[in-house]
Amino acid sequence: MSEPVTFLNAFAHALAVMTLYPEGHPSRESGIDSSYEDLSDLMATGRRPAFTFIEDEVIYGREPLRDLKGWHWGQRLAAAGIQRLEFERHVTRDEFESFLQEILARLALLAIDTSEQRQVRSLGVRFGAVGLQGETDAPPEPVAIATLDIRLDEEAETLRWLQQQSRLRGMIPLIEAETVVRSLAVAMHRDAQVVLPLVQLKEFDQYTTTHSLNVSVLSMGVAETIGCSPAEVRMFGVAGLLHDIGKIRIPLEVLTKPGKLSPEERELMNRHPADGARVIIQTDGDLDLAATVAYEHHIMLNGGGYPTFRYSRACTLASRLVHVCDVYDALRTRRPYREAWSSAEAETYLEQRAGIEFDPDLVAAFLKLLRASETRVNTVGLDATA
Repeated sequence: MSEPVTFLNAFAHALAVMTLYPEGHPSRESGIDSSYEDLSDLMATGRRPAFTFIEDEVIYGREPLRDLKGWHWGQRLAAAGIQRLEFERHVTRDEFESFLQEILARLALLAIDTSEQRQVRSLGVRFGAVGLQGETDAPPEPVAIATLDIRLDEEAETLRWLQQQSRLRGMIPLIEAETVVRSLAVAMHRDAQVVLPLVQLKEFDQYTTTHSLNVSVLSMGVAETIGCSPAEVRMFGVAGLLHDIGKIRIPLEVLTKPGKLSPEERELMNRHPADGARVIIQTDGDLDLAATVAYEHHIMLNGGGYPTFRYSRACTLASRLVHVCDVYDALRTRRPYREAWSSAEAETYLEQRAGIEFDPDLVAAFLKLLRASETRVNTVGLDATA
């Protein structure tokens, strides 16, 4: 058994005995001692231990721990908002026990809050919502959220980094893309109900980033609504996240132009579906669904849109689904050349264009999800369209 697996099993045992026995009981003290010793052995390897708990996966650094797939304690920690656990330095035995008590308090309260990146710097331990691409000296600028009190700062920062890397190298960092999607999926599920943590646009040059996060969330929500399997939901989420990746080749001044595009600029814009599909395929041939969605997401149900098929054919389910989510979020976002539409206006547009531009069944599923999520948010006294 690997050292990370040994430590996590001892860590879980320590938490279990701490719930059964009072402070000072030999069994309690022995469980904490054993876990602390395994942590010390892990720290002695010279690698800073960092664990991520998402769905049924336990990841050490970037390596999935296959022996702990479906690990009950990992799922409990994630459900309590503890998706990330990182030891920054050697801690004393007393500090470690205090840290365990903090974890137990979170588990007892099940204070689910994916916005909280809990840092216990005095203990040398950080735990809380999943941390993604790297760390920076300065905290990221807050990102406004449309539903509930979820913050997706790190996901947005990671996606911006991913887009920059794709632009520079012509290849997509897949680990980061999949991690963003998994983190978005966790943020969607609160109290066993689906909500839509939609990011509001802060600056026009962040449009592609925030829009892609939103389309990923919406796509996964609709995929769940129509009964897709968890694996399919994640695939749709990745496709939604990467659907506009071809825009990395479009100059910012064209993407954010306040007026009408020139014929040359329109031609450049209309190439982004093919460019996106090409980048995705060059990155990984197994991402055929994401590549197909990138290519087809601007094609209408009646064959209109772009690019134009040489021979008429139906688009894939994923492309038709992402198209609905793509248009809705685009309409709801303020752009340099127009104000954002209200949710009611955007919903009416989808209904009016169902059967022409959009798949009617997917529009119905989308609106069902949207209204259920808005009802859920309003029930707890928050504004779903802020």
